[in-house]
Amino acid sequence: MALISVAQALDHVLAHAAPVAPETVPLDDARGRVLAADLQALRTQPPADMSAMDGYAVHAADVANVPARLRIIGEVAAGRPCTTVVAAGEAARIFTGGVVPQGADTIVIQEHTERAGDAVTVLKPASEGRHIRRQGLDFHRGDVLFRQGHRLTARDLALIAGMNHPLVPVYRQPIVALFATGDELMPPGPEPGPGQIVYSNGFALAALARREGAAVIDLGLVRDELGATIAAVRAARARGADILVTTGGASVGEYDLVPKAFAAEGMDLSFWKVAMRPGRPLMHGRLGGMQVLGLPGNPVSAYVCAFLFLVPLIRRMSGRRDLTIQAESALLGSDLPANDERADYLRATLREESEGRIATPFPVQDSSMMVPLAQADCLVVREPYAPAAAAGSRCVIVKFER
Repeated sequence: MALISVAQALDHVLAHAAPVAPETVPLDDARGRVLAADLQALRTQPPADMSAMDGYAVHAADVANVPARLRIIGEVAAGRPCTTVVAAGEAARIFTGGVVPQGADTIVIQEHTERAGDAVTVLKPASEGRHIRRQGLDFHRGDVLFRQGHRLTARDLALIAGMNHPLVPVYRQPIVALFATGDELMPPGPEPGPGQIVYSNGFALAALARREGAAVIDLGLVRDELGATIAAVRAARARGADILVTTGGASVGEYDLVPKAFAAEGMDLSFWKVAMRPGRPLMHGRLGGMQVLGLPGNPVSAYVCAFLFLVPLIRRMSGRRDLTIQAESALLGSDLPANDERADYLRATLREESEGRIATPFPVQDSSMMVPLAQADCLVVREPYAPAAAAGSRCVIVKFER
């Protein structure tokens, strides 16, 4: 199968992906979830004109000339409205959050008054509407404040609670199953034996998937045996995975058994090998309703491929509208040679200078090196056959989340 471009590969990955089924969850469990429907306010906020300060509710005309002595006819606290109408020459003691009584049109803060028994002397004038939060200042009943496809933040939950929604319609979390193949792999902890490699990919990929709102099933390490690989694929399907992500075993070596296992299970292959570096032996297909991404085994290749393809896939299946990581502009911090037929994704640091944001690729971009990946702020993107670029010239970056 011929190499395809990154853009073509992403089109294939998203072509048959659709949002998973919606569900209703308590507001407490909604952070990071994606709305499955527009959300309207069920109430008006504030529900009435309310005082923004402690003081006295009065007629502005009564305090235009000060000092002005007024008779106190009642008290208003939050949650305890006053039913008495404030007439000319009168005032009502009011506290923050209290409903402005009928007849009053301004609030004089208590620091500008002197009280003596049932009378208050206003020492500074207050204009009409001063320190009053008008009814509906924040929002009105029926206002659509959130749209379908919006991913909810902690701040959003406060607003939704204020809108009087105890439950929220969201898409369920897509389920991502992960496994890695390789007799050489071992979990972190014990001292590696001869030829063994400490497994690291799954930790990064699981964290990335969870950050994007997916639930993760870790199917662990799978030996380089066709039967074991097929069993892992079947386990993912049996556990209802929406997306299966494998690392390693996706190339063309004798022990690269993932393509054979997928073929044995009847996978509808959409592509295998992308014109990108790192990540050339990336594979995608579908097994029934399960999307499959076969990632390379090298840590940098696996993470970059997941960043560019798994993240948009999770977002699409979560119901989000913002599918791809947005490209931005920066200035190169070092010279780069001309590129070949593959798109390059170079790990780089970012720093702010007077002339702008500077992206400096690490001098060694070997796909096995995890230190530059951990230290990188972004990827510098170079298109196939891009000419040599000098330090200070414009470049395209995609930023990693910090």
